[in-house]
Amino acid sequence: ARKKRRRLARAKKAAALAPRPVGLLRPAVHPPTVKYNYKLRQGRGFTFAELKEAGIKKKEALSIGIAVDHRRRNRSAESLQLNAQRLKEYKAALILFPKKRGKPKAGDSGKEELA
Repeated sequence: ARKKRRRLARAKKAAALAPRPVGLLRPAVHPPTVKYNYKLRQGRGFTFAELKEAGIKKKEALSIGIAVDHRRRNRSAESLQLNAQRLKEYKAALILFPKKRGKPKAGDSGKEELA
């Protein structure tokens, strides 16, 4: 009964947050070992190089729902480009509401996007 109750509570919470993403945006990475490395899976977080390529600061990334992993390294240019593209698409679709209604800051969305 508890398992079902928790699952329903998670579904209810996700519905309440509706257009907002439920989790953090994570990169596409190749798993280790020859058996699995042809596939792609979700990684822990984006590298600093990927964030720089997409034009996002480290602290800003955490505040807008992007996972960051300081230990990960980019071993190929292809994966760096793929993840940088993911970040750019996410940033383009993102609508940031200002904290104070009358005083929007530099990174917030414009009035036409908020309406």
